[in-house]
Amino acid sequence: MNYETEKLIGANLKKLREIAGFTQDMLATKMQVCGCDITRSAIAKIEVGQRHLYPDEIILIKQILNIDYDKIFEI
Repeated sequence: MNYETEKLIGANLKKLREIAGFTQDMLATKMQVCGCDITRSAIAKIEVGQRHLYPDEIILIKQILNIDYDKIFEI
């Protein structure tokens, strides 16, 4: 993916996280409880396009935020 696409997906994730009422720390903690080794800092980097999302993270985010995959990847 290119940087602009990463930024758009990150912005989507931030918006969806905020709509669901989660802080970055809350999302990271929920993901950790589910077995995903991610930090609040990594969530922040994803949201600004500085870090890639991995498939297992996408699956967990979908489940935790109760959203469709389409919402994450809207460009």
